[in-house]
Amino acid sequence: MALNPFFLQGSAGEQRLVQELINEQLKIYGVEVIYIPRKIVRQNTIIREIVSSKFDDNYAIEAYVNTYDGYGGAGDILTKFGMSLRDELLITISKERFEDFISTFLNSASEEEINLASRPREGDLVYFPLGQRIFEVKFVEHEKPFYQLGKTYVYELKCELFEYEDEMGGWDNVNTTTEEIDSVLVNQGYVTSLQLFSSGTQATATSTVGTGYIRKIFLNNDGSGYTSEPEVVITQAPTGGTNASAVAITTTRNGITSIEEILMINAGAGYTIAPTITILGGGGSGAAATCGIVTDKKGIVSINLISGGVGYSTAPNVSIGLPALSPNIPAIARAVVSAAGTISEIRLVDAGSGFFNAPTITVGTAATVGVGTYWLNEVVTGSISGAKARVKTWDKDTNVLKVGTTDGDFVSGDILVGSSSLARYSLSYVVTAKFDDKYEQNDEIEEEADLLIDFTESNPFGNY
Repeated sequence: MALNPFFLQGSAGEQRLVQELINEQLKIYGVEVIYIPRKIVRQNTIIREIVSSKFDDNYAIEAYVNTYDGYGGAGDILTKFGMSLRDELLITISKERFEDFISTFLNSASEEEINLASRPREGDLVYFPLGQRIFEVKFVEHEKPFYQLGKTYVYELKCELFEYEDEMGGWDNVNTTTEEIDSVLVNQGYVTSLQLFSSGTQATATSTVGTGYIRKIFLNNDGSGYTSEPEVVITQAPTGGTNASAVAITTTRNGITSIEEILMINAGAGYTIAPTITILGGGGSGAAATCGIVTDKKGIVSINLISGGVGYSTAPNVSIGLPALSPNIPAIARAVVSAAGTISEIRLVDAGSGFFNAPTITVGTAATVGVGTYWLNEVVTGSISGAKARVKTWDKDTNVLKVGTTDGDFVSGDILVGSSSLARYSLSYVVTAKFDDKYEQNDEIEEEADLLIDFTESNPFGNY
């Protein structure tokens, strides 16, 4: 029997009508899901295996839930390893809507990110807002229904509950709207080893004394308009002496940046007359300073840092032994704490007067940070950097913490706080930050295999 002559059985107009009807039904009966495409970061060149990937984009699209009476799959299963969730989700999305509103953006992605932008692909994620769960696309059926009027109109996505591994969390911030969820899931495959410490170590320093030194620098005019710390230039000492050096410390009050004080790094030695102090650069002007020298008694010329210690979060007190000769003037110094939590320098406020020998320098003790035990797979956050990572292993004997891919870069001095265990330890330094996964030796295997059989030859098994 011939086909109905009143229908063209596949004209562009008929196909357009079917597609629009499907789009409208999905908007009426569907739910809005968040589609998260997978981007390839590293892929094995031989067997095309995906070594690492990331998920940092999201798109809202309407979808019809085929499993209207609940999740599919085996459900919750109790195994010898614990509870295993085997929920599955079957959803249908419009082919046209995907190509118009998602593929367009994926096509503009960097060539370094391998995207199958023409259609959904296996490995992509779907956030299902009704259950606040993330599912991974396991299979994309693109021929069902089978070519109605000579064309397909929908994609049917068969999804399984996503199993977390090295990925960063943050899904609590996702809701049923199109609220952005970028950068909450990053799976780069990096494993970072961090050397932590439970208690700080005290910095140590010694001093040097001499005569003909600058006892103190007096700020006569603090200037204004500085955008950076200006340079302090001090005239050179006479031949055989030691040149003095100093730094300017700026401060901002009522929107005006000026010099707060000038501290000495080296008080110099051998000066017979007070040197001239010139303040240059920094974008400001008007600052002026003078100094006084001591030629008949010994004062502290410099403080030499032996060890910067570990675990300082604020500048500790610096105690200096009192001068032995009378009348005397005690010396005053200040410590500078680096971002790594160590003492980077000790500067002189007043070099003092009346020392017979080099006085003892005592730096205040560092903070004690180190309690608890990190839990596997919990997220740790750096107090200074704000970086986050997921715990892989924790060795309390050596205080080495290995974490999965980090969101941000940890810095020395960070206090790493566990999200679940509330363990707190301070970071001394980053031991290694390398690409570490179970496939990391593929390149080495390939190189060794090439020594036996070279597949770049037209006939690797013979001479022709």
